[in-house]
Amino acid sequence: MGCNKAHATLATEVLLSADLRGVDSHGVARLSGYVRLWEAKRINANPNIKVIYETPSTAVVDGDAGLGLVVAPFAMQVAIEKAQKVGTGWVSVKNSNHFGIAGYHAMMALEHEMIGMAMTNASALVAPTFSVERMLGTNPIAVAIPANNEPAFVADFATTTASNGKLEILQRKNQEAPAGWVQDLEGNSTTNANALKSGGAMLPLGGDREHGSHKGYALGSIVDIFSAVLSGASYGPWAPPFPAYVPMPENMPGEGLGHFLGAMRVDAFRPASEFTENMDNWIRRFRSAKPADGYEKILIPGDPEREMESIRQQEGIPLFVSVVEDLRAVADKFGIRFM
Repeated sequence: MGCNKAHATLATEVLLSADLRGVDSHGVARLSGYVRLWEAKRINANPNIKVIYETPSTAVVDGDAGLGLVVAPFAMQVAIEKAQKVGTGWVSVKNSNHFGIAGYHAMMALEHEMIGMAMTNASALVAPTFSVERMLGTNPIAVAIPANNEPAFVADFATTTASNGKLEILQRKNQEAPAGWVQDLEGNSTTNANALKSGGAMLPLGGDREHGSHKGYALGSIVDIFSAVLSGASYGPWAPPFPAYVPMPENMPGEGLGHFLGAMRVDAFRPASEFTENMDNWIRRFRSAKPADGYEKILIPGDPEREMESIRQQEGIPLFVSVVEDLRAVADKFGIRFM
């Protein structure tokens, strides 16, 4: 597409980190979508990413319509540098695009003995509780917390019952969606994994009011406000859609997608060694919690992804036939030999 080598390498690393951790929906399966956005002139392959406003502990970054895979790490590095100087750093981003898995960006802080946070708004596919109109994205939140001898606590989750990527995987497999994931055009719960194609919507975390969907709606709204209203990106139903063939919303109030990233130096709160030792204790105690009948062990956030990464580092990353065909088509488009 014309990215420089550093940006192309970083984007590759972010995509592969998703596949290695078992988040197949956000790995190389997304590559053809990025190419289509570039062809639609919605992605700038050579962006001038820059800080346009800042204080000692905060900043706003303009991504210049670059790949979110590149813009978000830039912004997270700004947050880390501010945290190194004043204890915490908070960066809101505008004029960006889909940034891959939120966990990658949050985990950047772990190398500096910091707590990392990352979130982003996304294409409007989600109906607020009691609505049939798509107003929010899946709007993920990731938090990475360092420990000492134990592996880091890494929570990375959509504020919907499931991510859109998981819905896309069900579509590829021609399988139904679990109840509580989506609703139809009239707002009725459905198991049709293709419901969005006929005017339906995804549901906030909880699925319905009785199961707490109002809380998922609130979480998704917080991500939208922190990522986009705070930075000057387009928010709510005006967030740019990921599929390049979907028309851009009219009267967009901002520029591109928005992200919000944060870094907190642990020793800005207490001695880092004390904190990480206590995190070890926290993790061990939760892992030792008595499991319910039918379950062998208790997991902490990050365990499933670490286990999958260990397996895939040894056995490789499996790909759906449809993803392989997409990659082959991208290779043909750019005259690259497909291995």
